[in-house]
Amino acid sequence: MNKLLRYFLLLLAVGIAGCGYTTRAYVEKTGYSAIYVKPFVNKVDTTSEYSEGRRFKTYYPLLENKITNAVVDKYNMDGNLRVTREEDADVVLKSELTSYRREAVRVSDENPEEYRITLFVHMVLLDNKTKKVLWEKNDFAGDASYFASGPSAKSESQGLDDACQDLARRIVETTVEVW
Repeated sequence: MNKLLRYFLLLLAVGIAGCGYTTRAYVEKTGYSAIYVKPFVNKVDTTSEYSEGRRFKTYYPLLENKITNAVVDKYNMDGNLRVTREEDADVVLKSELTSYRREAVRVSDENPEEYRITLFVHMVLLDNKTKKVLWEKNDFAGDASYFASGPSAKSESQGLDDACQDLARRIVETTVEVW
């Protein structure tokens, strides 16, 4: 019994010690502590023809505002960079929504059962004092899938919320961990 207790305590100690991953070290190396997230700009061209058999690209109204709010919320939740006013920020994130895609992933009897929403953005992270570009990302994407029918059905709006959350998570991870 004593041997079993020692084994359990050893596993507990290893498990507790192994749960210490943090991204704070990446942020501390740079010296940046505050970020300003400029509101996303809508650059989706809804008038151009779409190559997949549809006449025009689809778009969800005020999507850029929804993405901006999701990104700010994710930075606040992450806690590595404090969201602040532009004049108080160490870095500035400038972003443009360049494309919104909703594609049928699974079709049954010519009726879509599952959709995938993908949001594409162009982003630039600038040092606020020197205006130096720290990094730039083109066609950076976040996505989500949702079912249109059945027990796991969601509305397009709920699927869009999931895609915004995925995009926001990826943006914050890229900002915090890439340096």
